[in-house]
Amino acid sequence: MEQVVVIPDYRPDDGLRFSWDEGFEIAVSADRSEVLIKANRAGLTSLARHLLTLAQEGVSGGMHIHLTADQEIDSENDLILERMEE
Repeated sequence: MEQVVVIPDYRPDDGLRFSWDEGFEIAVSADRSEVLIKANRAGLTSLARHLLTLAQEGVSGGMHIHLTADQEIDSENDLILERMEE
């Protein structure tokens, strides 16, 4: 079964727009040498969409999505996905 991931268009006047698949679950844990991101299918698809949103043409370095512990993700730490300067 093929799944299509729809990426919201980047519009500089509106900023980044992110959407979540219904029922998403994401857990993040870290120790001294590893970071583990575990997610169900909806969570993985949502993360993929977020990364592709940040990768769009016109998105500036430093723009990011901040996933807050115990809100969007099951974790003791926040997770930030940020676009690097090019």
